[in-house]
Amino acid sequence: MKTAEVVKAWGRILRGQSPSLSIEITRECPLRCPGCYAYGDDHLGGGATLRSLSDYKGQALVEGVLELVDRMRPLHLSIVGGDPLVRYRELEQMMPLLLQRGIHVQVVTSAFRPMAPEWARMERLNVVVSIDGLRAEHDVRRAPATYDRILKNISGQRITVHSTVTGQMMKRPGYLREFLEFWTPREEIRKVWFSLFTPQKGEVLPEILGPEERERAIADMLVLRKEFPKLDMPEGLIRQFARPPHSPRECVFALTTKTVSADLKTKITPCQFGGNPDCDSCGCIASMGLAAVAAHKLGGVIPVGAIFRGSIRIGNAWAGNPPVAPDSAAAESPLRILQG
Repeated sequence: MKTAEVVKAWGRILRGQSPSLSIEITRECPLRCPGCYAYGDDHLGGGATLRSLSDYKGQALVEGVLELVDRMRPLHLSIVGGDPLVRYRELEQMMPLLLQRGIHVQVVTSAFRPMAPEWARMERLNVVVSIDGLRAEHDVRRAPATYDRILKNISGQRITVHSTVTGQMMKRPGYLREFLEFWTPREEIRKVWFSLFTPQKGEVLPEILGPEERERAIADMLVLRKEFPKLDMPEGLIRQFARPPHSPRECVFALTTKTVSADLKTKITPCQFGGNPDCDSCGCIASMGLAAVAAHKLGGVIPVGAIFRGSIRIGNAWAGNPPVAPDSAAAESPLRILQG
């Protein structure tokens, strides 16, 4: 992020606004992936679920998204789902209109269908394709968005590969290396990101990493980032996986990002996962990236996180928003992610 963009984001925070917005633009997805948080019963807080919401199509969707963006004025917009490419016609219409507003846009998709060829030439657009491991596992979990279909549909594009590391993957030594050996040589791939699977509290799923598996995943990423330049994960970010924020009130990403569901009005809290995420097991790359920024000390003395938390308080007071109430851990230390 450039210095000017940091200043803009800080200005939004000081005015009580969120610099980032994430929109689930559709409730529909052709996939039925095990462990998908978006379709969990508690994703929207219980009662309603993503599939039960009324969503928009056609011009109503285009106008609804633009109205929401113009009202909230984010610097960064993530378009998720469902799968956004279910609404590919609307996306192709709204994308240049969003980019004309100076917004950085990220589209997260399974690449189950082709993308507009002009997307490859659009600045400030990042297309993220979710790939659940190597071909054998991915094709079972994410059909019809199989390896063969993804490879066909990303032809001519410049994409980011995102893979969520699961407990099943880490039971096989060398899994992450083999994944990078397959994807990073391809010219369509700009960069690769890894997250770790994040469960809801109380869940018992095979995707959840045990403590040793989590440690091994972190150790593997620290080695692989030096061997594979397209693994776009700084050392400080990777090390944050070992000490994730203990609650949404300590998570810079949760505090700076508003997430809205497919009816363009239902807010998803406390973060993009919704429900009651197990923050001690969080593996969100966005959370870890901003935690690493918060851990940086200006001049080697003042933690960015302490400045950030003070700015949040000022912004909430300025906008008349409810203050961020510290929990017992945060009361002792503004951001536990700054420890160590």
